Amino acid sequence: MKRELLKFCWDYVNERARRLKQSNDDLQESLDSETKNSTGDKHETGRAMVQLEQEKLAQQVQELDNTRDALKKVNIDRRSETIAAGSWVKTSFADYFIAISAGAFKHEKSVVYCISINAPIAQLLVDKKKGDSFVFNGNTHTILEVV
Repeated sequence: MKRELLKFCWDYVNERARRLKQSNDDLQESLDSETKNSTGDKHETGRAMVQLEQEKLAQQVQELDNTRDALKKVNIDRRSETIAAGSWVKTSFADYFIAISAGAFKHEKSVVYCISINAPIAQLLVDKKKGDSFVFNGNTHTILEVV
């Protein structure tokens, strides 16, 4: 199951990379169109808006690179009783896979939330083990299993 969770995270990263590349291609096409079709103030405003969007996109690409780097460090073969990156944690509230924030992985009748090691709940889970409890959002949760 951990391999499926890791694949789900990689699929999330790859799909996000695909969407960012498509957005970049669209912006480049807009910039080329502005260069060919416009003159004067309208032309400059259009180019400036496209360039701002390109800067935002570059920041998103950098964030994606950081996410990819974090995911490369996830070791699903690590065997430990304590929770760390790569752990699949079953609690009395929900199941979590500590890797990157990739949303909910649905498998048969269960749901596992893929969360970043920096997520608030992950910070509460790290270094804990089966049987430990923690309080999140005013509720006490018990760790049922660490895989």
